[in-house]
Amino acid sequence: MTLNEALRLALDHFRAGRAAEAEQVCRAILNAVPDQGEVTQLLGTVVMMQNRPQEAETILRQSIAIRPDLSDSHSNLGTVLQSLGRMGESLAAHDRCVQLTPGTPEGYVNRGSTRLALGDRNGAATDFARALRLRPIDVLAAANLGVALREGQRMAEAIRALTRALVIEPGNGEAMLGYAHALRELSRLGEAETAYARAVTLTPAKTEALCYHLYLKQTLCAWGDYDRLCARVRETIDRDGGVVIPLATLSIETTPAQQDRSARLFYDRLVKRASTPPMPARATPRPDGRLRIAYVSADFHEHATAYLAAELFELHARDRFEVLAYSYGPDDGSAMRQRLVKAFDRFRDIRSVPLDAVARRMADDGVDIMVDLKGYTKQTRLDLLSRRLAPVEVSYLGYPGTIGCPHMDYVIGDRFVTPPEHQPFYAERLAILPDAYQINDRHRPLPDAVPSRADCGLPEDGVVFAAFNTAYKISPAMFALWMRILKRVPGSVLWLFEANPLAAGNLKAAAEAQGVDPARLVFAPPRPLAAHIARYRVADLALDTLPYTGHTTTSDALWAGCPVVTCLGETFASRVAASLLNAAGLPETVTRSLADYEDLAVALAGDPDRRAGFRKRLEEGRMTAPLFDSRRFARNLEHAYQVMWSLHQAGRPPQGFILPAG
Repeated sequence: MTLNEALRLALDHFRAGRAAEAEQVCRAILNAVPDQGEVTQLLGTVVMMQNRPQEAETILRQSIAIRPDLSDSHSNLGTVLQSLGRMGESLAAHDRCVQLTPGTPEGYVNRGSTRLALGDRNGAATDFARALRLRPIDVLAAANLGVALREGQRMAEAIRALTRALVIEPGNGEAMLGYAHALRELSRLGEAETAYARAVTLTPAKTEALCYHLYLKQTLCAWGDYDRLCARVRETIDRDGGVVIPLATLSIETTPAQQDRSARLFYDRLVKRASTPPMPARATPRPDGRLRIAYVSADFHEHATAYLAAELFELHARDRFEVLAYSYGPDDGSAMRQRLVKAFDRFRDIRSVPLDAVARRMADDGVDIMVDLKGYTKQTRLDLLSRRLAPVEVSYLGYPGTIGCPHMDYVIGDRFVTPPEHQPFYAERLAILPDAYQINDRHRPLPDAVPSRADCGLPEDGVVFAAFNTAYKISPAMFALWMRILKRVPGSVLWLFEANPLAAGNLKAAAEAQGVDPARLVFAPPRPLAAHIARYRVADLALDTLPYTGHTTTSDALWAGCPVVTCLGETFASRVAASLLNAAGLPETVTRSLADYEDLAVALAGDPDRRAGFRKRLEEGRMTAPLFDSRRFARNLEHAYQVMWSLHQAGRPPQGFILPAG
């Protein structure tokens, strides 16, 4: 066999996906005729295909040494380096590829993918657009352009790019899923639901699409296929049938073990890198001995997390702690954003900062403890979870469950949301605070003026049950329970938050189907925070959801003096309201079964004196109850940080602990 014939055979194996056979032929060629740049490049590629990235890197660098002008060697090296988490080197390799072949679209697509992974959405969009100009029928470039534009909040442009991808290839499931995401962001929810259903059909193996479809149906309260979709999600977890979005497990009936399993698999398959560089060397210890705490989030603006935590950042004891923000979310120019910037000793905007540079910045800043406030929630930067960025890492507040990440050392909880017996369901160690795990801001609005029932569209008479949790938390079983309560309390109404008109229409139809006049459902439109909290003073009783209970919603109700009825579930998300009610001094409204929940709501509806007593207790304890004693909370959290740091300094691994009340 001649050299050319052997090379053609290797290429045939490669194109047919027979990587092992292609590798065997390439090695035979190189044994006979060393220093063949093209053959060495092909060998590196097929080794890469077999998931041996370190070996592939070595071979591709050999190829470049033999033939520096081979653009494919640089391109494939960039892909390998990206898989290894070495993003800066990956970008440099793709830059070289583009320099060598500026008229080839693949180079721009690959460089754009690396830029997108680095958070450089504008640069990525520029690269994908260049690729499309060179090859207008490149569906991958069009779909990725849509992703970059959507993540950069350029939704109208994203829709156009994704539509273009679907014109090129109507059956492209990735493009359809991106199109559905963009429609959802533009609040075109009916169209989004159709697009998600199509994405599930086009990519049955991509179980993430199933999760997003379920989430959209929950957002619309469109429950026709609810039970089957929930069962498919649970089956996917139990049978290891694919990736499940961890957040999707919180609002359906899942066990702590299922939530733990879904998070760990999500981390291993979508977040984890083949290898990660070590944490950069840190600055020398500071003479003042203060601990440096870095809070990392996309939510340092008008957002529920900011509404809860702003005062915490202000209250940290500056003689013992230096507090930094690492922000990768938008600057909305709001009063809250300005307040937060002032609250921190240093405010780092890392929106377009690559992971390697973030790691270097944290090391240079001497960060001791990194506190992630996002977890697996909207707009999180998953790359920040892919490697260790600080000696001690903590998950707090944003995500109510395990991250499933091996280098996330602790999760902040309390005796309700993270009881010690739940430790087996967490990759992190439990740091259990003495009161509620949730911080609250005593500067949140508390309007003196109370709107009238007429102002709120409510009847003058009858009990008003408020259920202001967002629509996707309302399950069919919970709504059926609420309808039973309305039937048992004549003249009562259910006051719901109007998340979207389609959900309102579906809830009215569901009420009618269960024999309840849809007019007994009243919808509260979105209002500024102060006006929204004032509405709780009109309500007689708040009704919680299950399995995803109210978090900020419950705190808002208790802050306004409105008692909340909840049911204690088995998972973090299903136990938050119980935690908050106990810390607010109202444990009587925590039930342990849905039957007891229903009976208690009906009993309280008929007992205005008892409701008034609860309201009086909440009003009198507003500044003294542990839930709203921000200084007490800050000291407890600081104590937890000091315990974590002491264990680290002693050379001991992370260890769960329960802080005593103090």
